[in-house]
Amino acid sequence: KTMTSNLTILRDIWYTMIGIPGLEDAHTWISIPICSMYIVALVGNTLLLFLIFTERSLHEPMYYFLSMLALSDIFLSTVTTPKMLAIFWFQDGGISFGSCVSQMFFLHFIFVAESAILLAMAFDRYVAICYPLRYTTILTLSVIGKMGIASVIRSFFICFPLVFLVYRLTYCGKNIIHHSYCEHMGIAKLSCDSIKINIYYGVIAALFSTCLDVVLIIISYFLILCTVFRIPSQETRLKALSTCSSHVCVILLFYTPAFFSFFAHRFGGHSIPLHVHILLANLYVVVPPALNPIIYGVKTKKIQEKVIQVFSLSIECLEHIKC
Repeated sequence: KTMTSNLTILRDIWYTMIGIPGLEDAHTWISIPICSMYIVALVGNTLLLFLIFTERSLHEPMYYFLSMLALSDIFLSTVTTPKMLAIFWFQDGGISFGSCVSQMFFLHFIFVAESAILLAMAFDRYVAICYPLRYTTILTLSVIGKMGIASVIRSFFICFPLVFLVYRLTYCGKNIIHHSYCEHMGIAKLSCDSIKINIYYGVIAALFSTCLDVVLIIISYFLILCTVFRIPSQETRLKALSTCSSHVCVILLFYTPAFFSFFAHRFGGHSIPLHVHILLANLYVVVPPALNPIIYGVKTKKIQEKVIQVFSLSIECLEHIKC
């Protein structure tokens, strides 16, 4: 009984995240691009949200989904980056078990929710191109709201069991986390129990969330391409495809490093060094959130015009104040 009690208490000790193993001397230099991208992510996505909710011309289904993406990007980077920078700058890697599990839950929850939002955006492009005359009747404000709520509920039910799966394990003194933030398998590997259930659930959850979303996105784009190539006018074809270009860029940016990391962990063995995995994982939570608003800003004419308008008004106001 005493041994069991001691093992349970060990779960309540503070854990230490060491950042990027093997690159401790370069932490300060690595922190510069990460901090810069985090600031860009916060400013870019906040500006995007502000534009979408204040400009009536942007009150369309595509932009409502984009606002959901911007909000999830802010949360994704904020859940991980401040603590990451504290490790890099102040060697402050200490974290309680409860805080670590909370970070793990919100990280996976936001990731799965963002994947669902990208699927919803693919559906939006499918309806816009394949059923343009019914676009506004299919994607009403009510339907968009329900899709957003459904993505959150699905994400919660997929990710909440992870909390129970890490709490059920017995921990026996290992308190060094070889990462810059807490994620499911990183916590599970600290236990002295079998983690087969955690591994199986992790794979099943990925298959029925992210992988399923990717399959449905591919199907939607296959149907989009079939419709586009039936359009007789080349100019109209190109215009239809250009409306999808931003979304395709964001999809590649979101899923490519995620699948690389997943397959490298499962099949890479020791051929890919640990610091490469961790560095990629660190960049993954700041690069897509920083680039998504830039991609949509560059490729979407309406957003470009509104950004220029906002900055023009700001410059005029500053000049007026100086006068």
